[in-house]
Amino acid sequence: MKIAKDGFASLALLLALAVTSFIGSKVIGVIFLICFVFFLWFFRDPERTPERELAESDFLSPADGKVTEILETDTEFMGHATKIGIFMSGTDVHVNRFPCDGRVVFTKYVPGKKWLAIAPKASEINERYYVGAEGKFGRFMLVQIAGIMARRIVVRSKINDSFVRGERYGMIKLGSKVDIYLPNGIVPTVLVGQRVFAGTTIVATGKANS
Repeated sequence: MKIAKDGFASLALLLALAVTSFIGSKVIGVIFLICFVFFLWFFRDPERTPERELAESDFLSPADGKVTEILETDTEFMGHATKIGIFMSGTDVHVNRFPCDGRVVFTKYVPGKKWLAIAPKASEINERYYVGAEGKFGRFMLVQIAGIMARRIVVRSKINDSFVRGERYGMIKLGSKVDIYLPNGIVPTVLVGQRVFAGTTIVATGKANS
């Protein structure tokens, strides 16, 4: 199982603490070892393949988790758009992926609270990071939202970076949410309550393919 590079420093520290703690106290050493195993599992980064052969206008899920909302809304970057909210629990893979080919043209960090990410208002009041991109089907946007346990939003994208569909672009450490805003003409293919997987589940597609 591949491990996300964003977890290397934490894993190295926990392993070192576990080894050195055994010298003074086996109990403390075991506690650090358990923490190391948990973080090793948390930072897993499996390879992913789409659930079927992809059409050109298919959008893959940017995150593992449960669809908590699908709604029409207005945004600073896109204007009117359809939003799909995906809640990632502590047991989900937390590596995020690009839903389709695109070039980053907009980024914005907003400090905020650590409200429960599953709540709809978390998209508006929690700490979050916006990544807006342009692709063949127009502008789309991804928003990483920190949850009650999240300690850090990891972003691997900057202005003018290009990503291909399914490519990793960041992660959120410990429980969170990712919102995807779809361009005009791209419609959701998932339902509220459905489980989705980053890089595997098709969450939206062009109207001709829906």
